[in-house]
Amino acid sequence: MMLCKPAGGHMDDQVRLSLDEAWALSVAILEQHGFSSAHAAAIARSVVAAQRDECHSHGLYRLLDCVRTVRHGGVDPCAIPEVIDQASGVVRVDARGGSSLLAFETGRKHLIDKARANGVAVLAVNNAFHFSALWPEVESLAEQGLVALAMTPSHAYVAPAGGQSPLLGTNPIAFAWPRPEGLPFTFDFATSVVARGEVELHRRAGKRLPEGWALDGEGHPTTDPAAALAGALLPFGGHKGSALSIMIELLAGPLIGDRLGHQTRPADGSGEGAPQHGEFILAMDPHAFLGADAETHLRQAEALFEGVIAQGARLPSQRRHAARKRSQTEGVTIPSELYEELVHLKDSDGA
Repeated sequence: MMLCKPAGGHMDDQVRLSLDEAWALSVAILEQHGFSSAHAAAIARSVVAAQRDECHSHGLYRLLDCVRTVRHGGVDPCAIPEVIDQASGVVRVDARGGSSLLAFETGRKHLIDKARANGVAVLAVNNAFHFSALWPEVESLAEQGLVALAMTPSHAYVAPAGGQSPLLGTNPIAFAWPRPEGLPFTFDFATSVVARGEVELHRRAGKRLPEGWALDGEGHPTTDPAAALAGALLPFGGHKGSALSIMIELLAGPLIGDRLGHQTRPADGSGEGAPQHGEFILAMDPHAFLGADAETHLRQAEALFEGVIAQGARLPSQRRHAARKRSQTEGVTIPSELYEELVHLKDSDGA
């Protein structure tokens, strides 16, 4: 670990960690606070991957939420996911109140096998505590040659377009497409203007929000992150983002027998929190669709990607992949305040 200094030599209030140090710190914190080794490893894989790719809102910062949730009884840190062979093209994993990450890892091979056998398959994760980015999951499926789509509702933090109060979740959606060479084409974004974690990071840094992100508790526009956290975020793209958000609620809620976002709430120690909900992951095998012509048609996608880059535009996953390459040699940076909080959690007794 080292403190980071900018070129001018003044201390930048950041701490640099190697990826191995970030991994060790994450696992130590999680196990110290009661997570089984299997859950700790699955969570650490996600948060370290996000930090490595400079997705700060879903990186090591999320460990604070994991510890807070287990302290409040909102997640079973030792739950063993149960795999249910629901149908020829559907595998269900009951997370049994545990983290969605281990549930996904438990069901991933079953999903891959079904997608290859049927051409299309769905993994339905139920009763899960979900806090993480979705792109590592769909990217892991694309690395196996599958096209993947994932979505999940969150707690009701977002007002529908034209509304004034929270009803929808931030409801992220992620997609990954395998490429013949290099890393998959991947995107992952909330259907709100911004992820709620970004608002929290602005609050922690004492920064105002851009206009158009949020409403306060009275339904008025606000740039105060504290007021936004007490009020509602807005959907991106107005009614278009709102419609996508509703679609995600339906596919990852009633369709798989799980809750809508407004039927959940964070654990707060009162015993009345209900943080668990569902996740919907769709996997498609291009070879089942295309047979012997699969490689020819997949090359057409490369022409599209090259056309985007030729115009000077950026593919959605390019920034993350560039950050990943840097982090693999230079490590990752986090604010020193966050680092101190994490070290305190590592050294605390879990109470």
